[in-house]
Amino acid sequence: MLDILIKGGILMIPLLFCSVLALAIIIEKFIALRVIEARSRRFVEKIRSIINGNEDNKIEKVLALCEMTSSPLARILKAGIQKRNKGKEEIKEAIQEAGSLEIPYLEKWLKVLGTIVTVAPLIGLLGTVMGMIKAFNVIAVQGTGEPGALAGGIAEALITTAVGLTIAIPALIFYNYFMHRTDKIIRSFEIVSSEFIDFLVGE
Repeated sequence: MLDILIKGGILMIPLLFCSVLALAIIIEKFIALRVIEARSRRFVEKIRSIINGNEDNKIEKVLALCEMTSSPLARILKAGIQKRNKGKEEIKEAIQEAGSLEIPYLEKWLKVLGTIVTVAPLIGLLGTVMGMIKAFNVIAVQGTGEPGALAGGIAEALITTAVGLTIAIPALIFYNYFMHRTDKIIRSFEIVSSEFIDFLVGE
């Protein structure tokens, strides 16, 4: 492995950085989305328990629960509660505005992962070009009588391309997976928010 890194040349350094960063983002997103989903699920269960219960002061209890819960959905619903004395459209607008502020939080680091998907193959391509330039320089100076030197330039070209694609392909798969999972979370928030707006208007 070390021999391959050395043969790949100087561009293996940014490629190695891209691979480490991509792995760190993938691990972070797995953990973060799982926590958000679990907290939101428990939060919704508690909200529905309050709404469907026979207790008084339901809105105050829901507001207290929102303030105690560290979750994007809790912050979204809290924005709606704060407009509960307004009309349905203002409540809906407040919830939508709060939701738009939470989307960057849900998509955190995904733009960086998407950038790695684009940049890693380009770095590999740059390594290919540099390696081929070295190979042609060997031919220009020494002719074809130095196959070892010629092979070194070609090897550098092939290694960087292969490494760039090896980083980009799984990064692209995980990027699409996390985007799909994030969209699913957002849709679930929209469903709960719509139900909650009806509850606020009906109170």
